[in-house]
Amino acid sequence: MKFATKAIHAGQEPDPTTGAVMTPIYQTSTYWQKSPGDHKGFEYSRGTNPTRKALEACLAALENAKHGLAFSSGMGATDTVMKLLQPGDEVITGNDLYGGSYRIFTKVYAKYGIKFHFLDLSKPENIVPYLNDKTKLVWIETPTNPTMQIVDIEGIAKITKAHKILLTVDNTFASPYLQNPIDLGADIVMHSATKYLGGHSDVVMGALMVNDDQLYKDLWFIYNACGATPGPQDAFLVLRGIKTLHLRMKAHCENGAKVAHFLKKHPKVDKIYWPGFEDHPNHEVAKKQMRDFGGMVSFTLKGADLKETFRVAGSFEVFSLAESLGGVESLINHPVSMTHGSIPKEEREKVGVTDNLLRLSVGVEDIDDLLADLERALK
Repeated sequence: MKFATKAIHAGQEPDPTTGAVMTPIYQTSTYWQKSPGDHKGFEYSRGTNPTRKALEACLAALENAKHGLAFSSGMGATDTVMKLLQPGDEVITGNDLYGGSYRIFTKVYAKYGIKFHFLDLSKPENIVPYLNDKTKLVWIETPTNPTMQIVDIEGIAKITKAHKILLTVDNTFASPYLQNPIDLGADIVMHSATKYLGGHSDVVMGALMVNDDQLYKDLWFIYNACGATPGPQDAFLVLRGIKTLHLRMKAHCENGAKVAHFLKKHPKVDKIYWPGFEDHPNHEVAKKQMRDFGGMVSFTLKGADLKETFRVAGSFEVFSLAESLGGVESLINHPVSMTHGSIPKEEREKVGVTDNLLRLSVGVEDIDDLLADLERALK
């Protein structure tokens, strides 16, 4: 089944009672049992709900995985992966990382004796000196947030498999339409489904997809025991959003490319981060593992201080100054004061997350309006 067909149909059948084409919202907390234990797979909605089950099957299909799990947020999904670890374990991750991931790693799990190594992952072999018998997980983003670094998933996976280490890929920026980490050797794929999967900025949700049956059982136990599960209304909204994922991603990519090329020529723009440029670090890796280069673009303002950067960020009329990304509307974000504020200044500046950096989530509006808005704000 091709991607567009999976996006519309995977995991979903007409309702057996009414014939409804759309999966119903099963707004219930519990389920009738004919006799104790006779529950047809549904007992209590923290563990399983029919609307959520349809979504999870769809999510798995999109990532070419056997199993999917939907969570109440992307951080809920991240937290569940971390709970696979034990005190004394070590984790290797990137030095350009979503601020929420950095925060949960350093402020929550480091307290429990888990050690994190934040590395330059531009080359797979960079992880080798940090491998030891305590290394249990490698966690990567690609493209990274917010400087769009590209990590070679297949190259990292060859190393982790040889050492029997779990590899988790945060695939939020790419979406399953552009990249499928499990096909490249990852063990777990994580999404903030709030972003491109939902696609309409109206729901908060996370997701994990896996192939290994035992790993799925281990994650499901934590998922059910700890309770970071979403309600059926949110599951319905993400199912609805996924039906247009392929159409939206084409438009995001087209607009993203035009915005990136516009900014590269603009006299007030210094550095620009978009993996579609031939001079972008690891551009060839991006070409190999992605189907297109996405709708996320970051750039720095030439010679701008924090005051001037704030002025520009607040001058847009079509782009909205807001956190998050991946919706149909275009957003502009100032990482230092918004999504990456929890990362120490010296650490974020090492990878280019400076006061004059702005991140764009390029939406699906008319490209002429987006370019005119950029021109107006950059005056």
